[in-house]
Amino acid sequence: MMNLSAFAVSIAAVLTLAGCGEKSPPPEAQQAGPKLVKALKVGAGDTAQSNRYSGEVRARYESTLGFRTGGKIVERLVDAGAHVRAGQPLARLDPADAQLTATQAEANRALAAADLKRTQDLRAKNFISQAALDTKEAAAKAADAQAGLARNQAGYTMLTADAAGVIAAVLAEPGQVVSAGQGVFRLARDGEREVAIGIPESRIAGLKVGAGATVELWAGKSYKGVLRELAPAADSATRTFAARISIVDADPAIALGMTATATFTDAGADRIVVPLAALIQKGDAASVWVIGKDATVVQRPVEVERFGDGGAVLKSGLNPGELIVAAGAFKLTAGEKVRLAEEARK
Repeated sequence: MMNLSAFAVSIAAVLTLAGCGEKSPPPEAQQAGPKLVKALKVGAGDTAQSNRYSGEVRARYESTLGFRTGGKIVERLVDAGAHVRAGQPLARLDPADAQLTATQAEANRALAAADLKRTQDLRAKNFISQAALDTKEAAAKAADAQAGLARNQAGYTMLTADAAGVIAAVLAEPGQVVSAGQGVFRLARDGEREVAIGIPESRIAGLKVGAGATVELWAGKSYKGVLRELAPAADSATRTFAARISIVDADPAIALGMTATATFTDAGADRIVVPLAALIQKGDAASVWVIGKDATVVQRPVEVERFGDGGAVLKSGLNPGELIVAAGAFKLTAGEKVRLAEEARK
């Protein structure tokens, strides 16, 4: 009879040998050969970003028109959207008070002139002093100036356009009492057309007056544009910076109030932009893996100018045409050989 302990030892040995024959190779053995990486050939401007902003077509010169004297509006002669010529009447105040003031001033002028004439006759006969004559002359001049001012005020009851353009808005209606200088119309002058936009804080860096842009109307037509004006401070409500883009080749098809889209090409278009996944960041220092001709990788320090939605814009460290590891940079070691994915070979 076989010894039970010897039989158990034999069975254990058989199971051990069987288990060794079915054991999977270690991960290192399965991954034999160079690692497969996604590579990117960098080039200046290849990944330039375009920033688009919606805005409204406006006139470059807009002015708020108001009466130079106060009174009650009795007539409005134009509506919003009307095209007016220089000198065309737009609205009229009640002229009664102004005419009465002018009449009173004219009467005072006539009285002062007559008084001066009598004083001059008396002075010629040496009945009064020269000082008395000087006083009457000054009074006559003051009365004459007051009469002229009153005549002007009477003329100010008619509001006229100071330039040709379009009435962009009506700010007061007949029956309303307005003060001197209060806005009654907003006039958009003929001539240059612009697009008014708001630029967010995150996009203001690197954008300067004179930057080129493309203006596109919803109708589909495009025009060249130039950033003419950029506000130095953000709007307190919207937190955006007001900007004006001049439309260089504007034509009559561009109407005031049209919705337009302005597109800026990133001012860093001559910079190299790399994916964020390609960066190896250690504190303030950054680097990328550069793939050499023999498919080995070398860690190269780079200087990042800024980070954007499309990646990191580099200030220095890479040259156009170099091949870098676009993803998986943290898995590599210096001098390691890699295999390029098919799309990276093109």
